[in-house]
Amino acid sequence: MANVEHKGRIVSISGPLIVADNMPEAHMMEVVRIGNEKLFGEIIELHKNEVYMQCYEETTGLRPGEPVTASGYPLSVTLGPGIIGSIYDGIQRPLNKIYDKHGNFIARGIGLDPIDFTKKWEFTPTTKQGTNVSEGEKIGWVQETETIRHFVMIPPGLNGTLDEIKAGKFNGKETVAVVKDKNGKTHNVSMIQVWPVRNKRPYKKRILPTKPLITGQRVIDMFFPVAKGGTACVPGPFGSGKTVIQHQLAKWSSADMIVYIGCGERGNEMTDVLMEFPVLKDPKTGRSLMEKTILIANTSNMPVAAREASVYTGITIAEYFRDMGYNVAIMADSTSRWAEAMREISGRLEEMPGEEGYPAYLSSRIASFYERSGKVETLGGDIGSLSVIGAVSPPGGDLSEPVVQATLRVVKVFWSLEASLAYARHFPAINWLNSYSLYSDLIDQYFADHVDKLWPKYRLLAMGILQKENELNEIVRLVGTDALSESEKLIMEISKSVREDFLHQNAFDDIDTYTSEKKQFYMMQNIVVFYQESLKCLKENKTLKVADIIRLPVRGTISRVKYISEKRIEECDLTKQIREALDSISHTQEESND
Repeated sequence: MANVEHKGRIVSISGPLIVADNMPEAHMMEVVRIGNEKLFGEIIELHKNEVYMQCYEETTGLRPGEPVTASGYPLSVTLGPGIIGSIYDGIQRPLNKIYDKHGNFIARGIGLDPIDFTKKWEFTPTTKQGTNVSEGEKIGWVQETETIRHFVMIPPGLNGTLDEIKAGKFNGKETVAVVKDKNGKTHNVSMIQVWPVRNKRPYKKRILPTKPLITGQRVIDMFFPVAKGGTACVPGPFGSGKTVIQHQLAKWSSADMIVYIGCGERGNEMTDVLMEFPVLKDPKTGRSLMEKTILIANTSNMPVAAREASVYTGITIAEYFRDMGYNVAIMADSTSRWAEAMREISGRLEEMPGEEGYPAYLSSRIASFYERSGKVETLGGDIGSLSVIGAVSPPGGDLSEPVVQATLRVVKVFWSLEASLAYARHFPAINWLNSYSLYSDLIDQYFADHVDKLWPKYRLLAMGILQKENELNEIVRLVGTDALSESEKLIMEISKSVREDFLHQNAFDDIDTYTSEKKQFYMMQNIVVFYQESLKCLKENKTLKVADIIRLPVRGTISRVKYISEKRIEECDLTKQIREALDSISHTQEESND
């Protein structure tokens, strides 16, 4: 698309949908400036002599006859040093800079550089002059934060010989290298790249994801893990804890970089993120979480059309860091608000509605978003991954509604949140019977190799106990607990222990908020060993009752393990104490019978 401006004029206005004429050279998805205030917009439909645009800003006060200027380029993001730790709106305007310049309110038509081009960065070359370079290859780096090296890469599509490369301090726009292509034409390479948000960034090939994205959330890591480069969705009704789970994943996941998109969510929730992240410490580095985080804030009171842009802006930024060889995780909260924005724009365009009024292309748009995830070999030869975790907010918690169903068709992990668990104060409120992960079999080998070979066995045993409890609950409802055998009563008690002592996790407790995979294994091992040894005692001693077993003091010790710090992790292994306690009660029971 040629970067040539051309002008038209507004003929009609319907909320965020603007119609203009006299723009014969306009292109689809071209960025436009609308009206006298130069509001930011994008062309979404061409019809005969008219151009239909969605405006990413409030359109109050616009009038027919005002000018529309097309820029000649598509909606794009600016990528380069200075982007980490930033807070952007849906179209990559820096909200902190806007606040400094205009106060609490975003002035309409404002345009600020997303990156501070006055700041100089120390560029360290890693490639010598005269070297043959190809697209995506790293030629140097900038130490952007204490923990993240921002690599400068040859832009996609450019191959040739490195004619010149410089070391020293440069701003983002200054030339740090010159590449001569096979035709003898020279190309200046700076530290920034500009990339259209709706186009996937290229890579060499996809790789099967086999390593888990460690989250520190026990119900996820043990039962429903997501792989690095995988996809997951978190649907649930209002108040079930979607946003808290997204916050926890953003805070504690093992990703090198986090991109958090607040898409149509309440402003106070984004405020919590903005207030918490700078003071929270990354458990891996001990540094501030903001040193590896980029925030996209498009709250519910911002123009609805910008929600779509925010999702694409976020995932394009994430792809850029994936191309450097980093493991990136993107949190989208919530994709339902994005779908609602598509529904509103589609309705104003008078398109044929699909199910529940959503556009017919809803499924393809959702699929194209999640399919930008993956573990890949980058153009530069590195291995990077992009994990996508999206929250879905179905009305009334109805999992059969179109956005949830369209999402489930493309993601491989489903964390089903339930209001009943949330009301019972069980958090995370993930239903262990409805949820699933299609990565479990791939990831089990990793946990067996890096944590303990018994990890897969314990996971399957614990899940079997929870499923058996669900079956026994039907009997209990009908005839009561007296109808159960002692071994079945034991299952009910052990299942309660799995639910309350392992799955229940307090996000606001300094110790319980994050659990390493090693501690998770020890916690589960204690429960499993208690179950296996108790079952053995019941079989050997027919007069022994479950009521006697659950009164053992070691049972309370098992429940308190979650509050033992990671530094005292070895104390979590209570297997010897459990066996001694059960042996003691079994012998005591035998002696009393004699």
